[in-house]
Amino acid sequence: MNARDTLGRMTTKRLRVAVATGLSEDLCRFIEQAEPRIQLVRDQSLLPPMRHPADFSGDPGFRRTPDQQARFDAMIDDADVLYGIPDVDPKALKRTVEANPRLRWVQVMAAGGGGQVKSAGLSAGQLERVAFTTSAGVHGRPLAEFAVFGVLAGAKSLPRLTAQQHAHTWSGRFQMKQVSEQTVLVLGLGGIGTEVSRTLSGLGARVIGTSRHVHPVDFVDELVHPDAIIDIAGRIDAVVVALPGTDATRQMLGRDFFAAIKRGATLVNVGRGTVVDEAALIAALEDGSIGFAALDVVEKEPLVPESPLWDMPNVLISPHTAALNEAEDRLIAELFADNATRFLDGRELRNRVDTVDFY
Repeated sequence: MNARDTLGRMTTKRLRVAVATGLSEDLCRFIEQAEPRIQLVRDQSLLPPMRHPADFSGDPGFRRTPDQQARFDAMIDDADVLYGIPDVDPKALKRTVEANPRLRWVQVMAAGGGGQVKSAGLSAGQLERVAFTTSAGVHGRPLAEFAVFGVLAGAKSLPRLTAQQHAHTWSGRFQMKQVSEQTVLVLGLGGIGTEVSRTLSGLGARVIGTSRHVHPVDFVDELVHPDAIIDIAGRIDAVVVALPGTDATRQMLGRDFFAAIKRGATLVNVGRGTVVDEAALIAALEDGSIGFAALDVVEKEPLVPESPLWDMPNVLISPHTAALNEAEDRLIAELFADNATRFLDGRELRNRVDTVDFY
């Protein structure tokens, strides 16, 4: 950041970064040490207390007094960069962008944070002025582990084993499927999908990935265009969704796909719930087209109490928690520090949100 002193000489001032979401003092100091050219402004009394790692919304009972809200707004309205969307609220983001003409970059905590940016309803000029980056890549390993867990649970008949155990039934031996003999479709080959592919490939599975390009991808045996997934569905033993929620991916998996997939296949979703037509999935689970589903995300969260998914014996529901782990806060802070250096050096930012498709 350049400015002129009283003699007209070029000087360098530090990049003013306001902490707009939960961040421990230890990690604040880490960021300051990792990139000394930034001024990290924060007031912990103005932020909702975090109840667990990555609890960026914080304690829901937290309320600022009018004076505290005024101080919080003044802090973020005088920043060049925001660490987090204020109160993880798109409306607060819109207010801040409109009130702060010097704002140039916002670090979003979610890997799929493009949806939050879209919900803010910013103008084309505002989206051009302010860069948005996500935490994509931070969650790759834990989500890959959940995805592989789901594929294994389907192959090893987890619903049947659980039901027999609850009924105290010793059925005798029965045949299970082998992941090493399966073909798994991975929808989305970003940081999460690539890690899923690497892990499944290590277990011996044949991996088919979706891509709009024809360039080879490590650990992926075959690439197909997203528009062609129904054509290869009959070869699929399991499908892992690792896609963001965009207009282009909305209900990509619907009745036609479930009708074409190999009967009894497993579905795992660690991307966004909107990628799957939930009504079509429920029907496929009921008729056996899908034998097992492990869902870390659903179309509308939280899942409503009356949803049939809760009580289906061949469904495992995870409350969008598969990515949460103790290291998440630190990994996002490390990513931000690296991006701050890139920003100050005029280099391309990692994980910049596409403000056309918002992913």
